[in-house]
Amino acid sequence: MRYFAVLLVLGLGSCAGDGNRPSDIDNACVIKAEKPRWYAATKAVESRWGVPAHVQLATVYYESKFRADARTRREYLFGFIPNGRESSAYGFSQALDATWDWYRDETGRRGADRDDFSDSVDFMGWYMDQSFQRNGIAKDDAYNQYLAYHEGHTGFANGNHLNDSFVRNYAVKVQDKANEYESQLQRCT
Repeated sequence: MRYFAVLLVLGLGSCAGDGNRPSDIDNACVIKAEKPRWYAATKAVESRWGVPAHVQLATVYYESKFRADARTRREYLFGFIPNGRESSAYGFSQALDATWDWYRDETGRRGADRDDFSDSVDFMGWYMDQSFQRNGIAKDDAYNQYLAYHEGHTGFANGNHLNDSFVRNYAVKVQDKANEYESQLQRCT
């Protein structure tokens, strides 16, 4: 009987695994309630890197919609011959291969995986801390943090986003979502 109980707990635990999306990704209280380990991970990142949980959650929302296996679109030659993907971006954070490797080298977290929520938000916290150090972007400034996240530190410093209304409009959405999540989290805590 004990063996059956252990199997049942393990089986149910795997159903609530890291890759399953919350039922309502527009509601931070639902995310917090359904994914307490995810929320705990954002709070750990907030403590370690100083990036507020609502900024992390908004970035995950717009990067991957909370999908562990998110990837960029496939590209096709002549409209039908597969030719790889737009970029190497992958996982919750949509980190590129080279940037992820840089993070793992800098932090010593060699086993970190982009499809692990805790690792992905730690990456975001680290990257946004780098944006603060390199570009002076406040860690609670979801708009400019997203621009630096999307354009890279050098691209942001060079003002690449200034001529890209699509990216700027997207950054406004990230800031709005961060504000929404912050308000929700104040009510559900």
